[in-house]
Amino acid sequence: MNPKTLKSISRRDFLGRTACAIAGFTIIPSHAVSGLGHIAPSDKLNIAGIGIGGMGRGILENMARTQNIVALCDVDWNTSVEGVFNTHPNALRYKDYRIMLDKQKEIDAVVVATPDHTHAVTSMEAIKRGKHVYTEKPLTRTIHEARMLTLAAREYKVATQMGNQGQAGDGPRRLREMIWDGVIGQINEVHVWTDRPNRGLSDTYWPQGVDRPEETDPLPESLDWDLFIGPAPMRPFNSAYHPFRWRGWLDFGTGGLGDIGCHSFDPVFRALKLKYPKSVQAVSTLVNDETYPLGSMVTYDFPAREDMVPVRLTWYDGGMRPPRLPGIENGVQLGAGGVLYVGTEGMILGNRILPDSLRDSYQRPEPHIESSPGHHEEWIQACKGGEPAGSNFDWAGPLTETVLLGNIALRPELREKLSYRTLDFDPENLSFPDMPEAEQFLHYQYREGWKL
Repeated sequence: MNPKTLKSISRRDFLGRTACAIAGFTIIPSHAVSGLGHIAPSDKLNIAGIGIGGMGRGILENMARTQNIVALCDVDWNTSVEGVFNTHPNALRYKDYRIMLDKQKEIDAVVVATPDHTHAVTSMEAIKRGKHVYTEKPLTRTIHEARMLTLAAREYKVATQMGNQGQAGDGPRRLREMIWDGVIGQINEVHVWTDRPNRGLSDTYWPQGVDRPEETDPLPESLDWDLFIGPAPMRPFNSAYHPFRWRGWLDFGTGGLGDIGCHSFDPVFRALKLKYPKSVQAVSTLVNDETYPLGSMVTYDFPAREDMVPVRLTWYDGGMRPPRLPGIENGVQLGAGGVLYVGTEGMILGNRILPDSLRDSYQRPEPHIESSPGHHEEWIQACKGGEPAGSNFDWAGPLTETVLLGNIALRPELREKLSYRTLDFDPENLSFPDMPEAEQFLHYQYREGWKL
């Protein structure tokens, strides 16, 4: 048989044909088993988890209800990871995902939940091997990486999903229906805010606005520090980076904007039919060349789309919030995090229509946007030949690029220039026409031995 033909046969087809060829061996048809509340073995994906101590743990637990977990990989075999090993005792264990992918050819799909700076190299390695990929948000640490993953997913025709789980909920669907129904008229402003990060070395979030520690901490025996560093520049180990506290460091994470932006921008992008902004600008607390600032405000300007007017989206983090606009009555709480849509006829705060008189008089349309089977289930079905998942890389790539544009505008090297001008963006050529010096922050030079 031609190797290309063999490669094109799915495991389900192969098992089915083999079953028919072997006398006395019978597989119960999947539709019959499904009727009993089960899934036939030939209908299950073989899934590998890469980065399993945090978000990866919960994702795998959800998928293990209906699919096979065959491999587990993490650079730190700490207590949390050992717990995942014990939950899936039949899965093979690794520290290096490249060795795992070389060894276990039966892997169909991977879940990538590593720190931000290794999302791209890990996901790309799987994509180039024809594996379906679920990657936690933000999709990547750099804009160049997001663009490359988007293009690679198309080329290799794999099913993809980014881990912004809220996109699958019914709430954002009802919001879109109201906005498209014109409840608050044309929307020309959106404000998005979060309380992350908080000050200092919090166990809840992570540090920002701090300098690199001078001391070196003892390296935990469970941790492969070289693999943790991956493509980033090498530095001595310190507990200020790991576990979890990596998110605020420029070399490893994407800060509060990268953490929350892919969640909170998603419903805005869908409701207002956004893609790329034409420009971005930013202000922040004091900056350094090690971490993202403690608090920032980033403003994106989007052009008109279809029947929608230009819109300005403003992001606030570090506990900052938008001003109390006319029409927001005293006593209305904005909350620690939220989204405010400002239209010509009123506002929507979260899912609450303002003013109250408009809310009381408005007749909501009948729900008509179909519900999702679930964020993880979307991807599983896409892996098996179903419709593309809601946050597949064709959607998640441009969304991530927009989020990360804000982090470029916050770079300390550009702070003075951007204090009195906007940063114009050319998405087609992936460039900043009026400030080419900013293009160095679209990507960075990987450490030797690592490539995209």
